[in-house]
Amino acid sequence: MKKILLSVAPVAATDILINPRAIAKDVIACSKAGAGMVHLHVRDLNGRLTSDLTLLEETIRYIKEQCDIVIEISTGGVSNLTIEERCAPVYPTWVEANSLNVGSVNLGDAVYQNPIKDVHYCVEQIIKNGKIPEIEVFEIGMINTVRELALRYDFIKPILFAIVLGHIGAMPATIGALKAMLEGLYLNFPNREEVLWGITHAHRKDWEIIKAALDMGASSVRIGFEDSDYLNPLTQVDNNAVLVAEASDIIKSKGMMPATPDEIRTMLHIPKHPMF
Repeated sequence: MKKILLSVAPVAATDILINPRAIAKDVIACSKAGAGMVHLHVRDLNGRLTSDLTLLEETIRYIKEQCDIVIEISTGGVSNLTIEERCAPVYPTWVEANSLNVGSVNLGDAVYQNPIKDVHYCVEQIIKNGKIPEIEVFEIGMINTVRELALRYDFIKPILFAIVLGHIGAMPATIGALKAMLEGLYLNFPNREEVLWGITHAHRKDWEIIKAALDMGASSVRIGFEDSDYLNPLTQVDNNAVLVAEASDIIKSKGMMPATPDEIRTMLHIPKHPMF
């Protein structure tokens, strides 16, 4: 039976109060509902992106008291941070994976800047510190960039791609766009054993793209308030565990199962070691 990496990104970019205990409680509930990985950004008390890991470390300590979910911390997000500041979460031992962004893109009115020199710096730090990258691709050209990076850097295989659809200014959340991204992926990486791919649907209001992605071979699914708080087009929810439970049910309905944290570590070759 195929196992699916079910990841939760629980904190919305619009949140203006970061409460480590509340986030941890939500993540623990998500773990019980089927999430095997949590995706977090480094934020200050008011939700702004920062290089100060204090609140994030506090959050992770609370999470790890009650569950063994895989910890992935972003090196991205729209901000004025330098690439050195953005790479702050690459270094702690309690971080197991990092999201990696490989190109610039319009996100609504904002420009998400990832100049290639910054991309190289981030890749080098991730590899040097033994983290596993999840490479977020918003456009087909970014997949070409990853191919060039893979010729230069020794990425652990399989390389995990997150195909991100639905942002205003980037690839739309349509079946056609997903098919185009997959065509680009397999043109650049014809050996399918070298890659795993998953789906992130920004501004999601239904589950059709996620269902289609699973039918088309996705190995990971990300949901959570960072992307959408909609359970269906008419219903918004107040905790992430409801979304995780729905995603878990969809995965099971396809004859698959959400992967456990240790199964995810095996899948991505993440070494298990003491967190603190």
